[in-house]
Amino acid sequence: MGRAYQNRKESMAKTSDMKARIYSRYGREIYVCAKSGGVDPDGNLVLRNLIDRAKKDQVPGHVIDKAIDRAKGGAGEDYFPARYEGYGPGGCMAIIDCLTDNPNRTFGDVRMAFTKTKCKIGTQGSVGHMFDHLAIFVFKYDDEEAVLEALMDADVDVTDIENEEGEISVFAPNTDYFKAKQALLDCCGEIDFKVDEIQFIAQNYTSIGGDDVALFEKFLAMLGELDDVQNVYHNVELS
Repeated sequence: MGRAYQNRKESMAKTSDMKARIYSRYGREIYVCAKSGGVDPDGNLVLRNLIDRAKKDQVPGHVIDKAIDRAKGGAGEDYFPARYEGYGPGGCMAIIDCLTDNPNRTFGDVRMAFTKTKCKIGTQGSVGHMFDHLAIFVFKYDDEEAVLEALMDADVDVTDIENEEGEISVFAPNTDYFKAKQALLDCCGEIDFKVDEIQFIAQNYTSIGGDDVALFEKFLAMLGELDDVQNVYHNVELS
């Protein structure tokens, strides 16, 4: 499962290579999180984790501060989450998460990415049942058994745990995110998490070939150019 997750991350890196777009997406997400849950990271754990992730992705402090300052003002844009699902090139499956202030515009833009690459956008739930919504933690540690025991003692329903060359990957239900993270910190002390996120992970992966490869790359590129798109998840096994 860990390699499959890395494949997904690498595929998105290709469509998120422009720093300005990365900054914009983090800025929007931080703004929404701070506006809805409070601007104090100590009292808004979701915001605190989001800021930590942004810093690891080298988002400048002024981008983070500006987003929080906008949230402090109270007024401003109202963004709403939107999720689209469908079938991509070669019959692959995709989930697209967005934050939008104009759902009609965003739906039209996402649908265009599907239609321009000979794909089909579906209804909500059409492919979502083929993905697991998981909390994912990856960090350096050498005692897998101690980690598993700590998670079980904290009543975390561990989906999977891997240890590869001293790097542990923990997968748990997204609803157990905070409980799992606290159990890991209690067990291992201060952790420099390589990955600390909630993501959709495909239950099964597929390979595509021929013209579908170029269409798939175009599909990801078109979605990557949309400001409203925050994350794209798919089940294509990348070489």
